[in-house]
Amino acid sequence: MKVALVYTSTTPELIELVEKEVRQLLPQGTEIISNQDPSILAEVREAGYVTAPPAARLVGMYMKAVSDGADAILNICSSVGEVADAAQDIAKYTGIPIVRIDEDMCREAVRQGVRIGVMATLPTTLTPTKNTILRVAREMNKQVELVDVLVDGAFGLDQKQFKELMTNYAAEISDRVDVILFAQGSMAYCEEYIHEKCGKPVLSSPRFGAAALKEALAKKGLL
Repeated sequence: MKVALVYTSTTPELIELVEKEVRQLLPQGTEIISNQDPSILAEVREAGYVTAPPAARLVGMYMKAVSDGADAILNICSSVGEVADAAQDIAKYTGIPIVRIDEDMCREAVRQGVRIGVMATLPTTLTPTKNTILRVAREMNKQVELVDVLVDGAFGLDQKQFKELMTNYAAEISDRVDVILFAQGSMAYCEEYIHEKCGKPVLSSPRFGAAALKEALAKKGLL
């Protein structure tokens, strides 16, 4: 069995955590292909939204994974999650599912509360994540209130400094939300720390994405 992980960010912590979660859930011997193009996220950040050229390259990465024999694809970046949504017809045609790392996390946030705090370090990640939460809330016949916060000044910080910064921003919204959601998988290592500091449920995407990837493989009869 072979799975492809598609990255638009090459943060070492993110890659390590995602692969750890995937390996824990999938059978030993599963081949993991890591397809990476950080220029996609760089262009999205510069433009402020997903323009046609990076979207085309991302779809090309999906197709390369299909050509390389992947049985399923996990899209890691939430900033380009809506490109993964747009590629679902291709996925159905090829029979190779394209799974978003963050969609089941968004569903779990809707299950857990009405007031959902959305934390991100990139403005380009906030809107797609909020759109996904609102979409799954409609599918679940629930109304939710979103409280978003952009964690400014996060880039270049070490893990200790980043945790402290995250704590400061989380504290600003903790009394107004039922659950806190991290819009970027790279923030995941702060999940338990922020939960302990704020006393609210905190959700990050890698564990949900790995579980969704496993479910997609099971639906194909491979597990």
